[in-house]
Amino acid sequence: MFRNQYDNDVTVWSPQGRIHQLEYAMEAVKQGSACVGLKSKTHAILIALKRAPSELSAHQKKIIPIDDHVGVSIAGLTADARLLCNFMRNECLNSRWSYNKPLPISRLVSMVGSKSQIPTQRYGRRPFGVGLLVAGYDALGPHIYQTCPSANYYDCKAMAIGARSQSAKTYLEKSLDVFSDCSLDELVKHGLRALRDTLPQEVDLTSKNCSIGIAAKDTKFAILDDDEVSPYLTLIEGEERSVRQAPEEPQQSMEADDQSAAAAQPEPVPADAEPVDESMDL
Repeated sequence: MFRNQYDNDVTVWSPQGRIHQLEYAMEAVKQGSACVGLKSKTHAILIALKRAPSELSAHQKKIIPIDDHVGVSIAGLTADARLLCNFMRNECLNSRWSYNKPLPISRLVSMVGSKSQIPTQRYGRRPFGVGLLVAGYDALGPHIYQTCPSANYYDCKAMAIGARSQSAKTYLEKSLDVFSDCSLDELVKHGLRALRDTLPQEVDLTSKNCSIGIAAKDTKFAILDDDEVSPYLTLIEGEERSVRQAPEEPQQSMEADDQSAAAAQPEPVPADAEPVDESMDL
């Protein structure tokens, strides 16, 4: 028997205890372009790599504003991301209408987790094939949260999601101790270096394929694109990359997230394979 006998619906479990539809959604996140989020004591920032379906089209936006104090970057299916972003905007508006104050970031992310879990346990639904990095500033300070299609969410000091994100995570882990006391310029420099490590050697960051989101105290969430990114790119110009791409790592094509995520389904595997090989990291 093959795994495609158990992936027709999200409520069907395989003999190994796996939900294949959920795995496919998580693979869609891995196919999306990379996003990096990190925070200091005063700022939380998002830095995302934008893709273009062709040379004739504009780059797809990767950072989406939610409220004056929070924004998200996406990796995966853009249509699913828009649905979740509309939900988050409604919740932020309801908080301002009811309590006349911004919605705390932790409560907003928990609402997204609850909404993401519904299609993972109901017949005829599918999980949201998108991962979010949420950056915001509230009464408790700056925050970086990661959400998953499995409805898990994590409070992070720094995080990277999307294609080749492991290279960015390696850089962030090495530089984690210096983030908390960084100025905004230094924080953006670390984020750009981490994002640059996710690119192939022949591709570099430019003002066209890079976007920056900044959340700070008493300041509206700001998104920097095109010429506004250039001053920060000059800060790391000429530096050597800290991590070289492993030769065995598959090359990701620079195409739109929706197109690359469509090919995310794994090959069928016999059900009598070793249980250890079939383990799932949720």
